[in-house]
Amino acid sequence: MASSEVRNIIIIGSGPAGYTAALYNARAMLEPLVFAGPEPGGQLTLTTDVENYPGFPDGIMGPDLMEAMKAQAERFGAEVIWDAVTKVDFSQRPFSIYVGDKQYLAKAVIISSGASAKMLGLESEKKLLGHGVSTCATCDGAFFRDQNLVVVGGGDTAMEDSTFLTKFAKKVEVVHRRDELRASKIMQEKAFKNEKIDFIWDTVVEGIHDPEQNTVTGVTLKNVKTGETTEKDVDGVFIAIGHKPNTDIFQGQIDMDDVGYIKTREKTMTNVPGVFAAGDVVDYYYRQAVTAAGMGCRAGIDAERWLEANE
Repeated sequence: MASSEVRNIIIIGSGPAGYTAALYNARAMLEPLVFAGPEPGGQLTLTTDVENYPGFPDGIMGPDLMEAMKAQAERFGAEVIWDAVTKVDFSQRPFSIYVGDKQYLAKAVIISSGASAKMLGLESEKKLLGHGVSTCATCDGAFFRDQNLVVVGGGDTAMEDSTFLTKFAKKVEVVHRRDELRASKIMQEKAFKNEKIDFIWDTVVEGIHDPEQNTVTGVTLKNVKTGETTEKDVDGVFIAIGHKPNTDIFQGQIDMDDVGYIKTREKTMTNVPGVFAAGDVVDYYYRQAVTAAGMGCRAGIDAERWLEANE
């Protein structure tokens, strides 16, 4: 089923980048259409207190911040649809965006579909996310002052997170399934030299306690070589095994790196003129709400000016 209406701008994704782009485009009278995606509001909807977003001296709940961003964009005329895009065709303009068999047309597109943290796949992990389980040390580290923490992972992200967390934590223990790290040598050395960091080798996390208390009280660890399980009391668990950009539907349509992050060329534009990208779908380094919002601002302005020049 095709829609005959051609929208000025369609925004794919609804985190800080998507809603900020929508706000700028809406205020420019472009009436953007936003597809909220499978995780409306993005990763911030999975967090509790957000204390590092400017303008909120007492902090704000992640879902509340996202709802406020959505309401602000809607106030100026943005339309938000709670659907996930299933396919795109950027081979010709107007661009085609599909939700199932329904086709939407757009003169320009902003991709802000974000990235999802890779998880361990534990039911307890899912239940305690935002309640002692975190995927962002920079975001949540300050909540764990003088506490004992576990960081899961063995790459650069795990080493960076562990080192950062020692600013607040009493002790950080890195749980890694192998007997050596995948992190760069310089990151390894920095972690090894830190007196607050210990390593638990050849081990995986089998369970996180305690969902019934709605807070982390400990973990069940399993040695992958001996099969032995042990219990450890901890106050928080940080999952640092990487992120996956949500770009599967754009394969073959725009340029990406080997991992799947979208490459931008001129400002926020992709290799396809009229298709822009912003937020964690591009940024694998900072991954912060404020940087995503800033990039959403840039993409919104870039798209608006590109439309003016190409209409």
